[in-house]
Amino acid sequence: MSIFSKPFAVAVLLALPCGAFAAEPVRQVSIYVEPFYRSAPTPDARPQVDVGMQYNDLLASNNHEDILAARDLIAGAPKLVTPMTLMVLAIRLYDVGSRDEAVFWFYYAKDRYIVMSEVLDVKTQALAQADDVMRSFATLAGPVINGYAFYDLAKQKELHAKAVDWVENNPYEVMFMAKAPALPGDRAENARPAVANAKERAAKERAYFDDAKNVETFYATRQRNEVGIKFCWK
Repeated sequence: MSIFSKPFAVAVLLALPCGAFAAEPVRQVSIYVEPFYRSAPTPDARPQVDVGMQYNDLLASNNHEDILAARDLIAGAPKLVTPMTLMVLAIRLYDVGSRDEAVFWFYYAKDRYIVMSEVLDVKTQALAQADDVMRSFATLAGPVINGYAFYDLAKQKELHAKAVDWVENNPYEVMFMAKAPALPGDRAENARPAVANAKERAAKERAYFDDAKNVETFYATRQRNEVGIKFCWK
């Protein structure tokens, strides 16, 4: 079972930081996901980015304006942008301090991929690498981005809902290309329930945190893990 399709309890766990982070502000998403992304070894260095020629230089820049330019380029024509590119955008937005933007693009990347995986056969040789890569991005970047996202539950709900709307209103056109190996059935017919499932997951997440007891337990765990120090800085 893919990490993307596990029950919501796993998503809650991913919202908590892993023990590898020291109790100090986490200002960079320091991960390697070959061959698409390798974080810079020092703050002054540039990361290695390989997600597409039109995006690589902008996303590898340490200039905030360049990262925003990459965001605008992607937002202006998102329908063929790979989920891997969206993940790298989310990481770089976090690195330059646009952390709310990072949350939105992380959720958009994740849910775009989940919907795709319910239309295309990601276990085929053609897509197996993408499946492994996206699981790596979610596992490695998720604790950092979610660690910040769940600092403000109201904002997190808003950003997740916006991301799901984008998934619905900007469908990933690769899903409908004949060369992409698909699951049995009509692709458009399979895409509709996949989007509905994304909405349902977001609704279940909201419902979970509408319960005051769940919120109390969640934040108590965050406090024990010193998440405030790590992710709630300004």
